[in-house]
Amino acid sequence: MRYELYYWTGIQGRGEFVRLALEDAGADYIDVAREQGDAAMMPFLRGNHPGARPFAPPFLKAGRTVIAQTAAILFYLGPRLGLVPQSETARLYAHQLLLTISDLVVEAHDTHHPIAGSLYYEDQRAAAKKRAEDFRQRRIPKFLNYFESILERSNGKHALALHSYVDLSLFQIMTGLNYAFPRAMNGLRPKLPHLCALAERVATRPRIAAYLASPRRLDFNESDIFRHYPELDAKQLSAQTRQPGDNAGVTK
Repeated sequence: MRYELYYWTGIQGRGEFVRLALEDAGADYIDVAREQGDAAMMPFLRGNHPGARPFAPPFLKAGRTVIAQTAAILFYLGPRLGLVPQSETARLYAHQLLLTISDLVVEAHDTHHPIAGSLYYEDQRAAAKKRAEDFRQRRIPKFLNYFESILERSNGKHALALHSYVDLSLFQIMTGLNYAFPRAMNGLRPKLPHLCALAERVATRPRIAAYLASPRRLDFNESDIFRHYPELDAKQLSAQTRQPGDNAGVTK
C-alpha cells in the first residue's frame, strides 16, 4: 500500500514522528503537502473529503481510511510496518508510551507559546521564560527519568522487547530537546545513559541514517515545536534532584 502523509510544509513538527516510522520501515509513501502545498490538506480539514475529518495535521490516508493524531497513526502503522510486537498487550503499551511522548511534545511547545499559539513568541517572552524554567527544572527530568526507567526495565536498549516506533519517537524527543535546550540537556545527559545510547543507535540505522542525510529531513527551526531561544535555556540541575512541588501541576 502507498501511504499518503499530510503535514505542514517547512517544519518537522508532529508529522516527523510518523515520517520516521515510514522511513525506518522503507514504506512506500508520499509527503503530500511537500509536493502539492499545504492547500492539499484543506478538503480534509474542512470536511469536504470522504472519511474521518481530521482536526489538524498530521493525518494519514491509507486506501480509503483517514487517520489523524500522531499516536493513533502510529498505533495503526505499527503492526503493518513491523514496528511493534503483534500481541495486544505490547501494542497497548506502545500506545501508552507514545501518548506520554505526545504530552511531552505539548509541554515543549508551550515553553515558547505559554499564553496562546496565535501570538508571536515576542508577545509572550516574559511568560515563556517562567514556563521554560519550570520545564527545564522539573518537567524534562520527570519525563526523561521515566523513559530512562522504561529502558532499564526492558533490555536497556529498547522501550519494548524489540525495536519499535517508540524507540524512533524517543530519538526524535532527544534530538529535539538537544536542539532546543542544549545547556539544560548537557546537565541531564550523564543521568540518561540508556536514552542517549538509544538515540545514537537509532541515528545509525541504515534507513534512518540515509533519511537524516537527505533533504527530506528538514532542519529544526524557530517555526517548529522544538525551538532554540538562548534566553529559555540554562544549565540544568541534576536529573536526580527532587524539586519542590514535583508532584504538582501534572498536565494531562
